[in-house]
Amino acid sequence: MKKMLLVETKLYLRDWPSLAFSIALPVVLLVVLGLTIPGMGEATETGERFVDAQWPSLMVLLSLLTLVCSVLPAVLTTYREQGVLRRMSTTPVSPARMLTVQLVINLAVAVVATAILVVGTMLVFDAAPPGQWPGFVLVFLLGTAALMAMGLVIAALAPNGKAAPGIGSLVMFPLMFVAGMWIPRQAMPDALRTVSDYSVAGPFAQALKDTWAGHAPQPLHLIVMAAGLVVFGGLAVRLFRWE
Repeated sequence: MKKMLLVETKLYLRDWPSLAFSIALPVVLLVVLGLTIPGMGEATETGERFVDAQWPSLMVLLSLLTLVCSVLPAVLTTYREQGVLRRMSTTPVSPARMLTVQLVINLAVAVVATAILVVGTMLVFDAAPPGQWPGFVLVFLLGTAALMAMGLVIAALAPNGKAAPGIGSLVMFPLMFVAGMWIPRQAMPDALRTVSDYSVAGPFAQALKDTWAGHAPQPLHLIVMAAGLVVFGGLAVRLFRWE
């Protein structure tokens, strides 16, 4: 496992455009749009600015969706297409270990990207760090696990490495929409907000915002993310093909 982790990390770092895109894009959007869009730094009726919790939490979600909808499926489908997983199955190293290593690497990248976003929010906008750290970590890990399970389903359904990012985009942009990227969840019509509440991405974004603002995550949001992990994890196990 240590050797595989070292080798796969080297291969991952060589694909620096994907790595830079996953980490740099959310940070650039956080800073540029946060500084240029009118009203982003103005306090609302509750005294909270959009850049204090709402905007950073959406950028964290964007970073994670980029990883699980584009990077993770592309790597696994390419390995399957090239016969890497099939050849590994004839050795004492099972393909499941390769899957575990990929999940660990992507989780590490997600943690780094999130840490940069937290620090960037503090330095650029003079915002406070997440006020409910235990809840924030719980929400981050649970939501990331559910999204990665979704990424494994995409990898299972994609016919080849070139098709994986396209299929991932078809999943990623609707999830961003229902999470409140373009229309804040509080401004959504009731029907759309109901869809958002059960979309995994919507509860994840809202729970990140709540814990960032110092509030405990809502039980319903945790239940939806846990259910998403179970459902998509089960589908990934059932549908995933090693060759």
